[in-house]
Amino acid sequence: MEAHPLVTEYLRLGLAFDRLEEGFVDAFTGDPELRRAVRNAPAPEPAELARRAAALRAELPGAGLPPERAEFVDVHLRALECSGRKFAGAEIGFVDEVRAYFDVEIAPGDEALYREAHRQLDEVLPGDGPLIERITAHRKADEIPPERLRDCVAAFSGALRERVRERFPLPDGEHVTYEVVGDKPWSGFNYYNGGYHSTVAINSDLRQQMANLPHLIAHESYPGHHTEHCRKEAGLVAAGQAEQTLFLVNTPQCLMAEGLADLALRAIVGPGWGAWAQEIYADLGLRFDGERAEQLSRASAGLLGVRQDAALLLHDRHRDADEVAGFLERWALTTPERARQSLRFLSSPLWRAYISTYVEGYRLLGGWLDEAAGPAARADRFRRLLDEPLTPGALRRELAPA
Repeated sequence: MEAHPLVTEYLRLGLAFDRLEEGFVDAFTGDPELRRAVRNAPAPEPAELARRAAALRAELPGAGLPPERAEFVDVHLRALECSGRKFAGAEIGFVDEVRAYFDVEIAPGDEALYREAHRQLDEVLPGDGPLIERITAHRKADEIPPERLRDCVAAFSGALRERVRERFPLPDGEHVTYEVVGDKPWSGFNYYNGGYHSTVAINSDLRQQMANLPHLIAHESYPGHHTEHCRKEAGLVAAGQAEQTLFLVNTPQCLMAEGLADLALRAIVGPGWGAWAQEIYADLGLRFDGERAEQLSRASAGLLGVRQDAALLLHDRHRDADEVAGFLERWALTTPERARQSLRFLSSPLWRAYISTYVEGYRLLGGWLDEAAGPAARADRFRRLLDEPLTPGALRRELAPA
């Protein structure tokens, strides 16, 4: 099926950004000839890409696309216009940058909520000494032995895949390949290769913890990024929505995808995930306190906004790196090494605004899912996230009456 002419130009524009910053195109499963043509074209000028994005937005109302497709393309063109201007050297405030990329408003969090989260964590991990020391000791004891990581990944991937295939059927032949890598600013990453195949990279620089691994596999694979890519390729792309063949960094797609993925374990296992994980670890000969892991997870939820606050300190208030690292250590209860790893992510030119996709994505999508009238309605809403070209604005409109 031939793509709509304006959609083809949107794809051409998005692909051109990968010429400015490798990795800007997270995934492309469309016409390989189009990608080759963009790669072989003269090097693009950022300012011209921004102008092209604005021109395509102006053409969009008369293009004849159905409303939900037009809205999807519109908010992504707005994000690309901002990226083009940034690459061209324009001074854009950090809050405005996040708004243009992800279609959300951000503001500093409330430190009173962080103090309350610390109080709850103190109750879950009682004992002598500062809370940070108890948290650090617990995390150390919770680390997966490096030689057992691959076995643990395979076990959780298989268990989650079975649940997903029952509730959200996947295309025949889908599969995930896992790799352990190093020297990356993230803990895990999904590379969608198309054809229902993903490569998921897990960062060996960060010792993986037993409490986090189920979330990581759910986030990257089942029913997170891999599941979403597969179902949209089998559904929207097969139905002719060629704009869904392109996945770009710093666009509303990312906020929707990261919010979905961060809610993935909650969606597919729900309360009791700790006991479920404890059984899987026991089968592997590893001791894991699932109840305590869930208690810590609930208490830590109050610290969701800390990393976004750190990004605001760094990029909006222009505080130095040492102060921001100290802020992370204090409120996120993290070691200096972990704080510096987070700072590396927040300082990356490509990823600096990306932290908001996790914070605001979780808030927006989580609030929308919580409005569902019961488990069946909630599951149907999660299916819509997997299958439909929803945008942050679309969810806000559905939340507005409530």
